[in-house]
Amino acid sequence: MNEVGGVLDECVRYSRLIGADPALVLHGGGNSSVKTTRRDITGRDVDVLFVKGSGAEMATIDAANFTPLALPRLHDLLELESLSDAEMMRQLAAAKVDPEAPTPSVETLLHAFLPFPAVLHSHADVIVTLTNVANGEQVVGDVFGETVVVVPYVMPGFELAREVRRIWPEQADEETRGIVLLNHGLFTFGTTSREAYERHVDLIAIAARWLDETGPTSDQEPPELPPVLRTDLAELRREVSGAASRPLVMQRHSDATVRRFVARPDLASLAGRGPLTPDHVIRTKPLPLVGRDVAGFAEAYSAYFARHAPHARTEPTMLDPAPRIILDQEFGMLTVGASAHDAQVAADIYHHTMPVLERVEERLGGYVALSAERLFEFEYWELEQAKLRRAGEPPPLAGTVALVTGAASGIGRACAQALLARGSAVAGLDISPDVETSFDGPAWKGLVADVTDEHSVGAALDRSVETFGGVDIAVVAAGIFGRSAPIAELGEEQWRSVLSVNVDSVAMLLRDLHPLLARSAIGGRVVVIGSKNVAAPGRGAAPYSASKAALVQLSRVAALEWADDGIRVNLVHPDAVFDTGLWTPELIAERASRHGVDVETYKRRNLLRTTITSEDVARAVVALCDDTFPATTGAQIPIDGGNERVV
Repeated sequence: MNEVGGVLDECVRYSRLIGADPALVLHGGGNSSVKTTRRDITGRDVDVLFVKGSGAEMATIDAANFTPLALPRLHDLLELESLSDAEMMRQLAAAKVDPEAPTPSVETLLHAFLPFPAVLHSHADVIVTLTNVANGEQVVGDVFGETVVVVPYVMPGFELAREVRRIWPEQADEETRGIVLLNHGLFTFGTTSREAYERHVDLIAIAARWLDETGPTSDQEPPELPPVLRTDLAELRREVSGAASRPLVMQRHSDATVRRFVARPDLASLAGRGPLTPDHVIRTKPLPLVGRDVAGFAEAYSAYFARHAPHARTEPTMLDPAPRIILDQEFGMLTVGASAHDAQVAADIYHHTMPVLERVEERLGGYVALSAERLFEFEYWELEQAKLRRAGEPPPLAGTVALVTGAASGIGRACAQALLARGSAVAGLDISPDVETSFDGPAWKGLVADVTDEHSVGAALDRSVETFGGVDIAVVAAGIFGRSAPIAELGEEQWRSVLSVNVDSVAMLLRDLHPLLARSAIGGRVVVIGSKNVAAPGRGAAPYSASKAALVQLSRVAALEWADDGIRVNLVHPDAVFDTGLWTPELIAERASRHGVDVETYKRRNLLRTTITSEDVARAVVALCDDTFPATTGAQIPIDGGNERVV
């Protein structure tokens, strides 16, 4: 193993240990570096700083996520008296040894200045607990003595690096083990990444012991929250999305930490103090909404922007004024984001914020965050605004919420997958337990439910709305074919079982979905999976053919009745979709033999001589769910390659 590989691999290892603990680092926060020499293409050894790339996750970081930069050039930049953020990033890009390496951390110059080979940085909860008080510098001194350098809050980047450079000779000595940045976090360093990590852990342990000696926070189990109507959550999500002028995902949280916090008599005061560290403001906004006055929050945020924008270093573009954290004594905590991932990030951050707020308030004399001016400075930081400009257009269904029945396999699964790919959060219902693990990630919620059981479906709808905030899109794909039999041999149970799944359950589902779709952030959209058998029934398929025909009429009536609510209802009629659970290899072979052709020919028994897949159906479904056909409702679209009996 070469020298670079050895020290960099060690840095990766200890970075991951820091990143694996959410009490230290959350969602792209923290950074790390190691200084070494690297032989260039000319054979010369050059001094290089490997620093974490911007946005990389510490918990999963690898060597490719580190950016190598020429260390002498970084030292030259530190000699400058001033350097704008944009110019700093240009100069850092120019200092990269590998042009294809990621954008380096904004803290690169601070890492370069510190006179140690290895550096680790986190936003540890216990550290910000000590610093977010009126006398933070004194508290830090009481806890750590002279083993740390204490730095007042300064904007990250060049200014912070210069401030540390100014303070370092005044405070640092041979006993220095770290730097505490007030309202920000902790830096530790050493001759190796292991030493930097051990110092990090030691300092955090010292802080934790000191806080424990001040007395623990209450661990009493708080009372349960009252039941919440799913329509109330959907209405609140519609208001929040309206404030943002785009659909947003909204998650509900009612765990013990949340229940204890929202029950506090000083909730409004404590929640109004500000975030643990300014890094969080990008995800949570400066303050949460306490209560449900979304319009009032948006008005206050707009006033906050108007008050501080004239003093910004560069002309800022106002972000949407919708809240990202909502605290309510009945609802608990609601977190909001442009995607399910963003809503979960906000939840993770505030779950760490609440205990710190309580502990500081109760044990350290009162929580004090940065001023609104400082928070605005970070929220509208030139570098963050540039990221927004580079982000480009979101996926076409970003922020929307879809519900898909029959989502564990076949057409339902393909529709769920297509909706996820276009940015929608998806709740998938199916009787199969496989639905729970059909897809990974926060945008997927698989729920086991029997569509013929109203209580089962109602519980699934409740969980869907608590997970994502409402329903904008419904894809009704659950259905069964039943056993083939001529009418003369048809049993009542055989008849009823097919109609129960294919028609009765849909009628009840649409009934329960209507109040949610009517509160959609985009106008509700429903797509029902019909069948070629509606226009061209087959022998031995009376229950299936009749149920699908009835389903068409049900859907047409829904289109008539729901148009006033802005809800579109359309159908697609697939045929010969052989990659679904309706078609077993044995059944396909039997049907091919009956028609006197081989299996491949039978699969292409349509005018276009093409194979129809679940993905083909899903593409049509998504087109009816997005804005491809905004003026279409009550339509029926065949996805069958052209069927002579239908055409």
